[in-house]
Amino acid sequence: MPSLTLLTRYKAWADQLTFASLSALPEGEATKTRSTRFKNMVNTLNHVYVIDNIFQAHLEGRPHHYTARNTPAYPPLAELWQLVSVLDQWYVDYAASLSQAQQDERIQFQFVGGGAGEMSRSEMILHVVNHASYHRGFVGDMMYQIPVTPPVTDLPVFLRDVPQ
Repeated sequence: MPSLTLLTRYKAWADQLTFASLSALPEGEATKTRSTRFKNMVNTLNHVYVIDNIFQAHLEGRPHHYTARNTPAYPPLAELWQLVSVLDQWYVDYAASLSQAQQDERIQFQFVGGGAGEMSRSEMILHVVNHASYHRGFVGDMMYQIPVTPPVTDLPVFLRDVPQ
């Protein structure tokens, strides 16, 4: 499996491309209501941010304030990008700081929707990376509806384009 640092750097890169693409859209397109679970692109990315925060709290062994997997309101795109970029950097730094033993350490937590969970630190980080990729796919689909071609955020493109 690729290193956690590589995966978190990939996520940060893909998020940056996604937010830059949304920033370039015509006014109102990123928040236009669409037929999707989170109603629009910004709210979809806000959901990813909420989940990233929840798992950060699990990794740090502290409570979080979330009672749902998204918030009733979401910040403007530029503000959300600032929050996401800081959290992405936290994940990059955190992943780089973990020993193998720490990566394998299992953490118990409660799911926001109820029920107990247990994952290793590496599984949590892998979930954060995979979850973001999943929802960037929904954002890409919404971009095609405009129609605008979304950025290519595939891992092989990251490996080709970003010095390792």
